[in-house]
Amino acid sequence: MKRISILGSTGSIGTQTLDVIAMHPDAFEVEGLAAGSNTALLLEQIQRFKPRRVSVSSKELAEEIRTSLPEGVELFSGNEGLVEIAAGGDADTLVTAVMGSVGLQSTLAAIDAGRHIGLANKETLVTAGHLVTERAVRKGVQVLPVDSEHSAIFQCLNGENREDIANITLTASGGSFRDYSRDQLKEVTVEDALRHPNWSMGSKITIDSATMVNKGLEVIEAHWLFGLPYEQIQVILHPESIIHSYVEFRDSSIIAQLGNPDMRVPIQYALTYPDRWASPAKRLSLSQVGQLTFREMDYVRFPALKLAIECGKAGGTNTTAFNAANEIAVARFLRHEIPFLRIEEIIEEVLQHHVTVAFPDLEQIEYCDYTTRELASKL
Repeated sequence: MKRISILGSTGSIGTQTLDVIAMHPDAFEVEGLAAGSNTALLLEQIQRFKPRRVSVSSKELAEEIRTSLPEGVELFSGNEGLVEIAAGGDADTLVTAVMGSVGLQSTLAAIDAGRHIGLANKETLVTAGHLVTERAVRKGVQVLPVDSEHSAIFQCLNGENREDIANITLTASGGSFRDYSRDQLKEVTVEDALRHPNWSMGSKITIDSATMVNKGLEVIEAHWLFGLPYEQIQVILHPESIIHSYVEFRDSSIIAQLGNPDMRVPIQYALTYPDRWASPAKRLSLSQVGQLTFREMDYVRFPALKLAIECGKAGGTNTTAFNAANEIAVARFLRHEIPFLRIEEIIEEVLQHHVTVAFPDLEQIEYCDYTTRELASKL
């Protein structure tokens, strides 16, 4: 019986992780759940999966649900609660599915506690990849990717010699506006942006897909997950989202991972690795798909992707600043405070003011994150 804790249990990845756990009740046990403000769904999850420890985003919400908890359930709140769920208790694996850099401290705490990590929070590696990867190696902890693209690369590399890699390619659907011109983007609305053509995801990541920031974050994450220089990490537009990513080797062979878009597949693989179990995902029929299409990435059309890669190559706190500026800009767009194209402009303006720290420690990363958010909120 494998014991699982989940950060972000009421979000898209969290609920699908619980779907996977529910399909294999004899194999998994829920140790802890951390949610934000969706206490109604959290209480339903508590009744069904019976975790020993739970956390919500604030002390006020904790007091609201305290009397509704089954006897014996430990209750926590805030950032301290995330750390308690991540590092406390008896979990074997932590699935970190919270959005944004808030997942960093709790992930580091889980690694220190010897938990294996199912990583769906890409911002953790974007903001502090050097700290996370070094600590995971030192503690003997596995960091297994949950994102479909990184899971695909991970699967393609199983049993392969890393020296034989020529390059890896992350596929991108193009998001809600993949066929829009820059002029057309000037008038798009929040509601338009949230209609992703292929995937069902949370609002922040859906906006990131539309700006292609999400793919930029994935390139940075791939750099840390697979230890590859940015020159060996490529991106290609693939509207059908059937090929989730692929690896080219130095003998010109290409190995790709294919499947219908369904996040439960990479989630389950991270929980069961190295085994593969039966899945409820719809099986792929290439004859029914008919054809797969691909387009070269247009970095003029998607300038935020180019900017993310440049930040990755520059290193240090540049990626922290990029991520923090984007989180604030996206939140402002979702609140209808700024137009869609202003997201990219805010990121670029923030980076123009940024002073890089080349090898930041955790305190310097947190300071960079805080000051960047302050600036991005005022622009």
